[in-house]
Amino acid sequence: MTPNKEIIVGRSSDLDMVLVEEMVSRKHARISYENDSVFIEDLGSTNGTFVNGEKVKRAQLKEGDRVLIGTSILKVIAAEGEKEHQQSPPNLEVVAAQRRTTSPRTMSGSIEEVPLPDLLQLFATSKKSGLLVLRTEDDIGRIYLRKGTIYFAMVNEVDELPPIKCIFRMLTWQKGLFDFDPAEVREFKKPVEVTVQEVLMESLRQLDELNEIRDQLPALGARVTIPSPLIPPLRDLTPEELDVLQLSHNFSRFGSLLDKSLASDADTARIVLKLIQKEYLKVD
Repeated sequence: MTPNKEIIVGRSSDLDMVLVEEMVSRKHARISYENDSVFIEDLGSTNGTFVNGEKVKRAQLKEGDRVLIGTSILKVIAAEGEKEHQQSPPNLEVVAAQRRTTSPRTMSGSIEEVPLPDLLQLFATSKKSGLLVLRTEDDIGRIYLRKGTIYFAMVNEVDELPPIKCIFRMLTWQKGLFDFDPAEVREFKKPVEVTVQEVLMESLRQLDELNEIRDQLPALGARVTIPSPLIPPLRDLTPEELDVLQLSHNFSRFGSLLDKSLASDADTARIVLKLIQKEYLKVD
């Protein structure tokens, strides 16, 4: 970005940065470089300008910030000066934008550039409705949003996986692509109504717990079975532990056990580890 130059962002074709979509106003926002700092100012747009998920009228931008305008996400990146001791103003790079489809609200990008927590926070603050599809080499995840609130989620079209458990697993994905499309007209047997903030807080708790015991857990494909004869008494187990023990009898693969358990992945994994240590289970 050139010092002392303004960039006007909007839908009008004669502007410096043109975003042709219905959710962008004709003159949406102004980006300026003032006194060695970059600022963005909303120009009274209909749908607002968001920086890191927060709706702003005017805000200073720093490297790594993400700006949401319509269905385009711009990331502030560092610019190299002509000499090492010179400091150049950062630039803006479009890291997620509308695809060329018949829908004016379709967005695509990479979760390496815009991680899922950031995406969800942006959509929640801007109260967007739609279907967020994540694709990795092995899995496909879907998160359904209504005015910024999550009402369903699934991984690989597996209906029996609870939506919250699906979202937690997607939050661990580090690589892949995402598409944000208009909402599908679809009914679910057990929809949820949870805020993005609730999901992120609970997911961070689960991730911290899992990371503490991850090295002690069996591989997802490993078989976890009940030894015969079973020596330790069943009366010493809690109802939750008995449920997991029964699941291990019916679905011995550790990954399947996590899928079938009504408890969270973190809670189920912690119980499995305890049962292994107390010799109620063994890893084959």
